[in-house]
Amino acid sequence: MDLQQIVDDTWNALADERGCGTPARYIPALAEVDPTKFGIAVATRSGEVHCAGDTDEPFSIQSISKVFVLAQALEREGLALWDAVGREPSGNAFNSIVQLEREKGIPRNPFINSGAIVTTDRFIGDRGPDEAVADLLAKLQNMGRDDDIGIDERVARSESETGARNRSLAYFMADFGRLLNPVEDVLSVYFRQCALALTCRQLADAALFLAFDGCDPVTRERMCSRERTRRINALMLLCGHYDNSGEFAFDVGFPGKSGVGGGILASIPGRATIAVWSPGLNRWGTSLLGARALAQIADRTGWSVFSGRLDEI
Repeated sequence: MDLQQIVDDTWNALADERGCGTPARYIPALAEVDPTKFGIAVATRSGEVHCAGDTDEPFSIQSISKVFVLAQALEREGLALWDAVGREPSGNAFNSIVQLEREKGIPRNPFINSGAIVTTDRFIGDRGPDEAVADLLAKLQNMGRDDDIGIDERVARSESETGARNRSLAYFMADFGRLLNPVEDVLSVYFRQCALALTCRQLADAALFLAFDGCDPVTRERMCSRERTRRINALMLLCGHYDNSGEFAFDVGFPGKSGVGGGILASIPGRATIAVWSPGLNRWGTSLLGARALAQIADRTGWSVFSGRLDEI
């Protein structure tokens, strides 16, 4: 199939809808982003990346970072991570504190904020927060094959200054003994990981391991084991869009992870990774135009994990 044509057709079909949805307002630095930005990048086994639109402009990946931190936390902790965080959809908002009280401080899954904070805590381990951030950044630069991948410090400060709810979640879990590191050390890493700035092209490249058993098919660099990669994909399908995850699976059929910066990362096992970016969000915090773009690509390619098609790229 002509992937570049599919990407171009998808972008052109949706270009008039740029600016739809509502950008995140609760983080001031995100509220200032141009809502008409729209990019699509599809990375394949060969290392070729098919792009359309604003694919070379960095944006704040926000909660998409949770996928990469989860992969690294699993490599450090192994199965012990699941003693601290669950693997079930939450059915509540991404920053809800309700279930934490009912379930004794154990978050439902690693992609809601409370679960991501615990995962970040385990990723830090016995290192200092700055060392942990440096390790994460180096890994992303390596997997994305681009040393320009970095952290938007302005977004990180904005995250910290407006992070009262995340601090509440963290201190609540600390009271239950669920965090191993000091709360402010954990949040220092968490706010910076959410402020990672990648382009669609870089993000699709850096995530190729998700589609190919934990290993970059171009460099053969391994991010995590085959078994753990399969489980990350399963969690992305079940929990990657909070209480909108079922709708996303129904409409698109890709394991995916959204971020309130307007990005969505999708993994199509054995085929490709896709990164889309459009800042306008639906009411659940998923990019409205990005989800529509992924649904069109799924329809054109037959790549939905539920489609059963076996044709190769």
